[in-house]
Amino acid sequence: MGDLTRRIAQARGDEPADLVLRGGMIFDLVTGEMLQGDVAICDDTIVGICADYDATRVIDVTGLILVPGFIDTHLHIESSLVTPFEFDRCVAPRGVTTAICDPHEIANVIGAEGIRYFQAASERCVMDIRVQLSSCVPSTHMETAGAELLAADLAALRGHPSGIGLAEFMNYPGVIHRDPAALEKIALCEGGHIDGHCPLLTGRDLNAYIAAGIRTEHEATSAPEALEKLRKGMRVLIREGSVSKDLHALQPLLTERTSPYMCLCTDDRNPLDIAEHGHLDYMIRTLIALGTSPLAAYRAASLSAAEAFGLKDRGMIAPGKRADIVAVETLEACNARKVLCAGRVVDDAAFAAREVIAPVGRNSVRAPRVTAPDFRARANRSATDVIGIRPGQILTDHLHEDIPVSAGDKHPDPARDLARIAVIERHGRNGNIATGFVRGFGLQAGAIASTVCHDHHNIACVGIGYDDMALAANRLSEIEGGFVVARDGRILAELPLPVAGLMSLEPFEVVRDALTGLRRAARSLGVTLEEPFLQLAFLALPVIPSLKITDRGMVDVLAFEILP
Repeated sequence: MGDLTRRIAQARGDEPADLVLRGGMIFDLVTGEMLQGDVAICDDTIVGICADYDATRVIDVTGLILVPGFIDTHLHIESSLVTPFEFDRCVAPRGVTTAICDPHEIANVIGAEGIRYFQAASERCVMDIRVQLSSCVPSTHMETAGAELLAADLAALRGHPSGIGLAEFMNYPGVIHRDPAALEKIALCEGGHIDGHCPLLTGRDLNAYIAAGIRTEHEATSAPEALEKLRKGMRVLIREGSVSKDLHALQPLLTERTSPYMCLCTDDRNPLDIAEHGHLDYMIRTLIALGTSPLAAYRAASLSAAEAFGLKDRGMIAPGKRADIVAVETLEACNARKVLCAGRVVDDAAFAAREVIAPVGRNSVRAPRVTAPDFRARANRSATDVIGIRPGQILTDHLHEDIPVSAGDKHPDPARDLARIAVIERHGRNGNIATGFVRGFGLQAGAIASTVCHDHHNIACVGIGYDDMALAANRLSEIEGGFVVARDGRILAELPLPVAGLMSLEPFEVVRDALTGLRRAARSLGVTLEEPFLQLAFLALPVIPSLKITDRGMVDVLAFEILP
C-alpha cells in the first residue's frame, strides 16, 4: 500500500515527486501531438505529465523531445558477440530500454543452463531484458546440437519474472504437419505469447501455422509476404540486423494505419554495426528518412511493441507507465541525449552498480582435429548443388553447377566464385564433417572459420585452400571458439569467443575493434560481403530456404530433407 499511496500522492502534487524531467516536449504516440509540461516520476513509474510539479530531483531537458524507451522485439543477444551485461552497456545509451531475447544460441550449446544464465543476468542489468523460452533446440532433426530441450525441460524454466512466452517457433513444418513434440511445446504456452518464424510460408500452410496460436513474425522479407501475414492477424516485426536487412523492403507498409500492428527488431546485430550505424535508433532514423511518418516509426519502436507482447506497463510517456524515457534532439535524428530505464538515468554509474555474474559455457569446443584431406568433396559426377548467397538476406538460392571431378575431388574455383564450405561437429558427439560449395563470398585464397553457426553452432568454415581451412578450424578449438581468418599457413586475424563459443569476455569496444581487423583480413582474401562472419553462420540454418548445410550434409529446406 505504501508504494501505491506514494504514487497517487506524487501524481496529485500532494508531495514532491522523486524526479521531474523539466523543459522538454512529450511526443504522444496516440495522437501524434507534442505535449508541454513536466514529467513526474515516482520510483520507477511515471505519475504525472502536462502539469507543473515539485520534486526532490529535477533534470533539465530543455530543447529536447521525450519519447518512450525503444523495445527490440526479437533478438539473440549472443549474436552481439558479448555477454548480456556488455550488450546492456552497448545499446541502453542508444535508447533501447527493453530487449525481448531468445537465448537459443547458447541453449543449443549448453541447454537449459544457458537460459538460466540469461534469466539471472536479466535480474541485474540496467535495461529490461525479457527472456523467452527457446522453442527449437535444436532447430530441426537435420543437425547435431550440443543439447536438446523438450517440453518438459521448458516447463521447468517457466515462471521467471523475465519471461513472456515461447520464443520463435522455427520448425514450422513440425507445426503444420502436427509433429507431436512440436505441438507439446505449443500446448505448454497455449493462451500465452508464442513467437513466429515462418519465412515464405503462405496460403493454407500459413493459416495452419497461425491457427496454432502463433502471433508474431520477423522473417517477412518482402512487402507482399508481410502484407499477407498482417491480413491474417500476425504482428510483423521489421528486422534490420547485421545480415538480415529487411527494413527497406518493408518500409512502404509501415504507415500510421498499420503501425499499431508492426514493430522493430534486430535479430542479430554485432557491436561494429551498432558503433558504425546504430541499433533501433538507426532503424527509426532510416524509416523517417525513407518517408515513414515519425508517429508510425516511434509507435513501432515502443507502443506497438509493448502491446504486441503484452507489456501493458510501458510504451508511452503517461501516468502509470514504467519510466522508460529517451530524450532526443529531433525526431528525425533520433539521437539519444539522455535515457532513463525504470526511472534510473542510464550512465556509467548505473552500469558500475550492477552485480555481474560469472559466465557459463567455457571449454565448449570439442571438435575433432582436422587435416586438409577432410575438406575434399568426394564425388564421381560433375552435377553439383551450390548454396547461392543473397547479400543482405539469410535466404539463399539453390544453384546447380557443373564442377569437374579430378582425382575423386571437386576443387574450389575462385574464378567462378565457387568456394568450399564445411561444417564440423564441435560438441564432442559424433565428429561429423560435411562439405559442399557456396557462391557469393568472392574468396580468392585462404579461409575463414567460425563457431557462430546458427543454430547448432558447430564449426563453419569456407575457403579456397584446404590447408588454410584446416588451420582455421583447428585454431577455433585452441581459443574456445570465435572467428578466425587464415591464409598461406598463418592466422591473419581472430576473435576468441570463449563463452559457449559465442560471446567474448571482453568489453564491447574491444570486440568492435577486433571485428574491424577481421573484416579487413577477410577483404584481403577477396571477400566482398560486408558482414562475412554472420553471413557464414546463417548458411548452416536449415529452417531458412532454400539450400543450407549442417554437419549432416546439404539441406534442401523447401523439401525439408538432407540431399543424398
